[in-house]
Amino acid sequence: MPDLAVYPGTFDPITNGHVDLIQRGLKIFDRIIVAVAKNPGKKPLFTLEERAEMLRMALKDIPGVTIDTFDGLLMDYCKKVQARVVLRGLRAVTDFEYEFQMAMMNRRLEPEVETVFLMTGLKWVFLSSSILKEAAVHGGDIQEMVPPFVYQMLRKKFGLPPKD
Repeated sequence: MPDLAVYPGTFDPITNGHVDLIQRGLKIFDRIIVAVAKNPGKKPLFTLEERAEMLRMALKDIPGVTIDTFDGLLMDYCKKVQARVVLRGLRAVTDFEYEFQMAMMNRRLEPEVETVFLMTGLKWVFLSSSILKEAAVHGGDIQEMVPPFVYQMLRKKFGLPPKD
């Protein structure tokens, strides 16, 4: 089994669901590169640098994790870092269709790279960064769904007062 996997995503922002997936991924792989995609088509709330910094802060105490950024094709990035595995999370059947198509396209582009799917932990199955931002913009209590500093960054980004 390869010792290195790439976990790509926009991470706008990182959630506790992402952290859970990374921790479980480290039971399979010795090292995981969390690769933050530039992806301007998604119109992220946070800059690429902010997203990478949030990941660094959230994962700083987890050995075996490296944070990086990339722009362009994921398969080109995997070749660059010599990774033969892409790690992805699945929440529901709707995720599977999209992820399956991406995995097949990636295999077509780079047959030596495999995609490994992990099911999201039950506690986080409902959670996505998009839903999280929607709740946060309206002052919803999302505190237990993200690392503490991400919670404060979201409140600041939406012009809400800091909370303990």
